Amino acid sequence: MRRLTVALDSLPSLREATHSDVDLSAAATLAELAGVDAVRLGVSEDQKPVRAEDVLEARRAARVLELRMPPSQGLLKLALEARPDRVLLAAEGLDGRSPAGPLDLRRRSLPLGPVMRVLGEAGIPVAALIAPDLEAVKAAHAEQLTSVELFTGNLVDLPAPERAAELEKLSDAVRMAAKLRMAVGLGGGLGYRSLREVLEAAPAAGRVAVGRSAMTRAVLVGLDRALRDLRSLLS
Repeated sequence: MRRLTVALDSLPSLREATHSDVDLSAAATLAELAGVDAVRLGVSEDQKPVRAEDVLEARRAARVLELRMPPSQGLLKLALEARPDRVLLAAEGLDGRSPAGPLDLRRRSLPLGPVMRVLGEAGIPVAALIAPDLEAVKAAHAEQLTSVELFTGNLVDLPAPERAAELEKLSDAVRMAAKLRMAVGLGGGLGYRSLREVLEAAPAAGRVAVGRSAMTRAVLVGLDRALRDLRSLLS
């Protein structure tokens, strides 16, 4: 069965917007009780809206914690202190707060190697968020990455004809990654309506990450029901 990761970044964002408290420990525990395999927090250079203490709080509560971060030397200290079960390296939004995007692994200035080396020496598995295309998969393989998450955020809201073409590219990328013996996940903009179509195009994907749509649905039906409904879509 595919592994489900739920990103809890929306909760610190809500705290910042409303100046209210959020209980990340409770959210992480409830998510795991609802059948989620891992919870994820994404941290940026300025540690807003997710703070270092949020990551440490989630680490204490979660059985499996994923940390999404840019490949920044400045964030390695937090990663080494929190000891997540997995780090997903991703590009930071333009303002540090907009949603993370895929890394461009062709950029020679990207400090991927040193960050991967430090995390690897600490025994922390590393994956990268990359574009859903063949060249990005080849570049990830050249960087000796053994796990990737293909970014779906740019395709889920496209009109049907354009979306079909992008889903075909996604399918090709997943097949190539699997052929190269890379673990493959999907993430970015996925929700209850888009998930099944994307999974049909990428049946070899072993991981799925969902964030905002799950938290939005939780406002209406509660976190447990929202995540159990999501889990049922993966079977």
